Amino acid sequence: MTGLQAGLKNRHLSMIAIGGVIGAGLFVGSSSGIATAGPGILLSYALVGTLVVLVMRMLGEMSAANPTSGSFSAHADRALGRWAGFSIGWLYWFFWVVVLAVEATAGAKILAGWVPAVPQWGWALIVMAVLTATNLVSVGSYGEFEFWFAGIKVVAIGAFIVVGGLAVFGVLPGVDSHKAGLGNLTGHGGFLPNGPGAILTGVLLVVFSFMGSEIATLAAGESEDPQRAVTKSTNSIIWRIGVFYLGSIFVVVTLLPWNDPSIKKQGSYVAALDSLGIAHAGQIMNFIVLTSVLSCLNSGLYTASRMAFSLGERGDAPKAFARTTSRGVPMAAIIASVVFGFVAVFFNYKFPDSVFLFLVNSSGAVALFVWLVICFSQLRMRKIIQAEAPEKLVVKMWLYPYLTWATAALIVFVLGYMLTDTEHDGRETVLLSLLVAAVVLVVAVVKEKVRGGGRTAAGAASAEVRGQDKVRTG
Repeated sequence: MTGLQAGLKNRHLSMIAIGGVIGAGLFVGSSSGIATAGPGILLSYALVGTLVVLVMRMLGEMSAANPTSGSFSAHADRALGRWAGFSIGWLYWFFWVVVLAVEATAGAKILAGWVPAVPQWGWALIVMAVLTATNLVSVGSYGEFEFWFAGIKVVAIGAFIVVGGLAVFGVLPGVDSHKAGLGNLTGHGGFLPNGPGAILTGVLLVVFSFMGSEIATLAAGESEDPQRAVTKSTNSIIWRIGVFYLGSIFVVVTLLPWNDPSIKKQGSYVAALDSLGIAHAGQIMNFIVLTSVLSCLNSGLYTASRMAFSLGERGDAPKAFARTTSRGVPMAAIIASVVFGFVAVFFNYKFPDSVFLFLVNSSGAVALFVWLVICFSQLRMRKIIQAEAPEKLVVKMWLYPYLTWATAALIVFVLGYMLTDTEHDGRETVLLSLLVAAVVLVVAVVKEKVRGGGRTAAGAASAEVRGQDKVRTG
C-alpha cells in the first residue's frame, strides 16, 4: 500500500478548479430557469453564486490548513464528530454515483443520435468503461483528461460570451440579429415578469448546477503543493462564477426575449446560437454538452472514489477502499463507485419512473446538506486551527463568524422554501434526501456506539496528517 500520490500538476488543478464550476446543468437546465423567472434568473444565479463563493471560502480556509482527500468530510469528522464525517462522506459518495448514471445516460443519448447503430445502453456502457479505465491508470491520466475536457468547455463558453456580446451591441460582422438587445431585459413584461417570488423558484432550479465547485479541494490532496492549489482555486472562484454563469446567462437573455418559445424547445444556448444564424448550432452545442457530460463523469468517478478512499482510511468504509496500487490509485474505491453507477444506469433504463427517480430525488438536496455541514465545520475548525497552528490560516473566511452564520441561515431558508415547492419536485427532493440522510445518520450513530466512540479527535488529526504525508512523499 503506497497511499495516494502527488500526480496532479498545477495546470491540471487550475483547469479542474475552473471546469468544476461548469457542469452540464448550466447548458441543459438553464432554459427552465429562464422560463420561470425571466431575465430575473440573473438574480437567482447571482444569489446561488454568492452562496457558493462563501461556502467555498470556508472550505478553502479549512482545506488550505489541512489538505486531505476527504476534504469537508474529514474536516467534519474532526470538527463535529465521527458521525458528521461518516454521514456527509457517504451522502456525498451517494450523490456522485447517482450523477454517474445521469451523465452516462445524457452522454449516451447524444452519441446514439450521432451513431444510431450502437444502442443507448451500449454507449452508456462504453463511456463508463473508458473513463473507469482512465481513472484506474493513474491520477495523472484523470488530470490530463479533465484538463482537455474542461479546456473545451472554457473555450466554448468564452467564445459564446464574446460572439453573443458583440451581437447584443450590434457590432458582430455579418450578423443582423433583430431580436438581440439590452431591451430584452425589461421589454417583455419587465425584468421580473412573474414577480419577485420567481427569483427563489429560479434558485431551486439552478442551485444543483453549481455542485462540483468543491472538487478542487479534494484533488488538491494529490498535487505537489496542496496549500497553494487550494488557495488559488478559492481566490479565483468569484471571477469563475461571474464570467461563466452570470456572463453566459446574461448573453442568452439579451440575445433573445425570455419568453421566446425556442428557448424551451431547443435549449437556451442552442436557441441563442440559432438566433445568430450560426450553422449547425444544435450539433455544436451537442458537442459542448457531451464534453461537459464526459468531464462531469470523469470528475464524478474521481470524486466518489477519493471520498470512499478517505472513508476507508478513517475506518468508516471497508479497509480495501483505503488500499492503493503501485501508481497510487485506490482501485477498490473506484470499482465500487462505478459498479453502483452501472447499477443505477440499469435502473434508469429498466425502472426510470420508480427506482431511478427515487435515486435522483433522494440525492438531490445533498449539495445543500454538504454546504451546511461545511458552515458548521468551519465555525469549529477556525478555533481549532487558531489554537494549534494559526500560521496555517492562509485563507480566511470574511467577517467570521457572522457571515458563516448568515450563509448557514440562507441554506436552511432555501431548504425550507423547497418544501413549499410542489411544481418542480422541490418538496419531494428534500423529504427523500432527508430520509436517506436520516438512515445514514442512524447507521453512523450505531456504528460509533458499537465501537465505543472510536478514535479521539487527536487520533483523527494524526490520521489526517499521515494521509497528507503519504500524498507528499508517496
